[in-house]
Amino acid sequence: MKIVMRGEELQPVAIRVENLSKDFGSLRAVNSVSFEVVSGEVFGLLGPNGAGKTTLIKMLCTLLKPTSGKAEIAGFDIVKNPSEVRKNIGIVFQEPTLDVELTAKENLDFHGRLYGMDGKKRNERIKEVLKLVGLEDRADELVKKFSGGMQRRLEIARGFMHFPKVLFLDEPTLGLDVQTRRKIWEYIDKVRKEEDITIILTTHYIEEAENLCDRVAIIDHGNIIALDTVERLKNRVGEDSIEIVTEGDVSDFIELMKSANLRVVRTEEGLMVSAGEAERLIPQIFSLANKNGIVIKSVSLKKSSLEDVFILLTGRKIREESSSGALHVMRARRMGR
Repeated sequence: MKIVMRGEELQPVAIRVENLSKDFGSLRAVNSVSFEVVSGEVFGLLGPNGAGKTTLIKMLCTLLKPTSGKAEIAGFDIVKNPSEVRKNIGIVFQEPTLDVELTAKENLDFHGRLYGMDGKKRNERIKEVLKLVGLEDRADELVKKFSGGMQRRLEIARGFMHFPKVLFLDEPTLGLDVQTRRKIWEYIDKVRKEEDITIILTTHYIEEAENLCDRVAIIDHGNIIALDTVERLKNRVGEDSIEIVTEGDVSDFIELMKSANLRVVRTEEGLMVSAGEAERLIPQIFSLANKNGIVIKSVSLKKSSLEDVFILLTGRKIREESSSGALHVMRARRMGR
């Protein structure tokens, strides 16, 4: 197994992806992506709906065969050794897959049996994982009586029930309210600290990636367009960003700001200027606008986030989904994505 540096320590590579692609007819859902994830890391795939995140996860979990390229999980090739890959991974899918007519304990027991765990080991592990996600008092309760957040916690517990080396979380908090989402983050963080496990997480929630991930790959239209630690990615933008909405065409205004050495990008709503101590630039921006007859409707100042990195690279917000993006999603789903 390959060993790489992580900080000041040598760490084995848990996931290696090389030029991995997936085509559905004429649609390329994942386009020659490459990355490595070291053991114990929480690695995020951040991008809008239809970006290719789920397709990539399904290939790594051996549910889809890649069109080209290769990948290894825990040292096993996803095409040549799919059975070995499955033994070493846990999966929490976007869609619920629990049997709601069974209790929490029965769901976990069934999962343990599928992975060949003996009775004593299953019972011990069921108690461990239920305690880790705060459901030890609900072990004998039917899952259909659980809230959405409780069911999600149980699915996470089931995902690492069999001691996997890699846990895949595909949009683990999708559809949950903000308070429940934050509680799920706490449990995921607890899992990564108490279990010897590597986590790869897909999300389109900016705050989720910033809170949970050691490194993030920003993915759009099947391509990884940036990959680094959260802080280094945000440093691409600068400490602050300014969002500007103007009246009429902004093309001339963009050129004026660029000539004034301001870093500006066009967005769906207007413009975004990125810089350190951006509040000092606001008077300069208004002065440029007034001198050139440009009407500014609104200005907002905020600390930079991963969404600003996405805007800087694509000109769009990460949660936006154009009609073409929606078509991309629907076509992929029809083709088994």
